[in-house]
Amino acid sequence: MIKPLILIVEDEKRLQNLYSDTLTQANFETLKAISPKEALVILKKTIPDMIISDVRMPNMDGISFMKLVKEDYPTIPFLLITAYADIKTAVEALKLGAVDYLQKPIDLDELIAAISDILHINNNIKATIIPKELLENIVTVSPLTLQLYNDAYKIAKSEAGVLITGESGTGKEVLANFIHKASPRCQNDLIVINCAAIPRDLLASELFGHKKGAFTGALSNRKGKFLVADKSTLFLDEIGDMPLDLQPSLLRALEEGTISPVGSDRDISVDFRLITATNKNLLEEVEKGNFREDLYYRLNVISFELPPLRDRAEEIPAFAKLFLQKKSSQAQRLSVSTRKILQNYDWPGNIRELSNAMERATILSSSDIILPEHLPPQIRSKRNSLNDTNIGIVKTISQAEKEAIISALDTTNGNRTKAAELLGITRRTLITKIKIFNLT
Repeated sequence: MIKPLILIVEDEKRLQNLYSDTLTQANFETLKAISPKEALVILKKTIPDMIISDVRMPNMDGISFMKLVKEDYPTIPFLLITAYADIKTAVEALKLGAVDYLQKPIDLDELIAAISDILHINNNIKATIIPKELLENIVTVSPLTLQLYNDAYKIAKSEAGVLITGESGTGKEVLANFIHKASPRCQNDLIVINCAAIPRDLLASELFGHKKGAFTGALSNRKGKFLVADKSTLFLDEIGDMPLDLQPSLLRALEEGTISPVGSDRDISVDFRLITATNKNLLEEVEKGNFREDLYYRLNVISFELPPLRDRAEEIPAFAKLFLQKKSSQAQRLSVSTRKILQNYDWPGNIRELSNAMERATILSSSDIILPEHLPPQIRSKRNSLNDTNIGIVKTISQAEKEAIISALDTTNGNRTKAAELLGITRRTLITKIKIFNLT
């Protein structure tokens, strides 16, 4: 069987390789071009079955490139990759001959599905099998979490940057560490820095290092975290708290692969992969002027949104058991009433709050069972246990959610970006729920 040939036009090498590797695993052949100019040279020699092109590229944008190609090759389907800011442009491109567009950050399963639909190919995506050792001390009971880790495993071997969002305490560093361990850089340690925990005037030195005498107290040369992370992965937690005046230096490090220590006029090359995380809405921070738009799009190549613990209540007993094993020298278990109380609580502090509650319980319990009185008072106050009526309500809510998604997709003629906006959720959350409800 002849494999369909896809031409990928993307000026960012890491994204280009990520798309190519993903499509190769899905049984497509690929050609890669770093620019429309290079793609036009390729087209003189080889005609692909389809072209995937970024919209925003230097010298010639994706729309102009598509118009040019359509003059000589009107039947080649075009799939455009667009940032949020370019959505209106992409919609206009549909009128000019594009068959579809996908919004960054790209869901790789959706990329394969879109290409398969356009080329009328029945391309069943293989199930992801994550090595057991990578999931040690990680809870993936809910379909939402399992799908998230499956997607994370798929992109781990690429060099693409990753942005992890979610409320505080949802496990963003755990996911970052998982991606690092599943990557080719796993032989070196993950380097972690919390941007919110370091005083503003010291953060530049902590990230980029400094030369002796660069400022008062700089008594010797110091390596920054970027250099420590050479040949490894750097995880910047709470990136939304990075001062605005430091963001150009981070953008330069990402685009050029070089850093300049504080007090130095010499650039140093560094080979790193960047994973960032935040509990803030970075697009809102961009609109407020607190975060650079170009840096946001540079960070948001691949994104994962970690759901709060209240949205995956089925995982609470598994997390509690894991924490009891870590914090207690004796085997301890939850009583039935304790388990119900835990699953009824909203967990505003998420997994971190549950961990602290289990630590308290192990200290207060003198036996092998955790009872309600061992829990913190604010958790015990939510003592309404689940009965059959409650379970029925939960099932009804789940069914209502499924019906709402179906209705939104029908209203938008299957446009997932618009459907997510109608539902008031992120596009990635919608895609995950589509998979869970088998709506593909």
